[in-house]
Amino acid sequence: MAYTEKFQTLADTARKKVDEVQPADVDQLIAQGAVALDIRDKEEHDAGHIPGGINVSRGKLEMNIEGEISDLDTTILCYCNAYNRGVLSAATLRDMGYKNAKFIAGGLNAYRKCHK
Repeated sequence: MAYTEKFQTLADTARKKVDEVQPADVDQLIAQGAVALDIRDKEEHDAGHIPGGINVSRGKLEMNIEGEISDLDTTILCYCNAYNRGVLSAATLRDMGYKNAKFIAGGLNAYRKCHK
């Protein structure tokens, strides 16, 4: 998908502010208490997602996240299909005080490649 230059710059800037998690490490982190946060729209989530995760769409993230995850120390693994929306969401959560908000490098697509 081709993104606008401004959108891509915004995502690239966010990527410098948050940590990324390798897809091969996701299951272990979830087993240790991390939450996989699918920030895609409901239709995308319903079509497939990381098992055990939760879905809060990017468009409603700031309004709804505290109802889903109230502990600011929770390790949150944000993801979309690739990485842009995931990294933007992780940066937003960091700005909201979630100290351990991260994003999954390569998103759901990369996660699925590790689990074939």
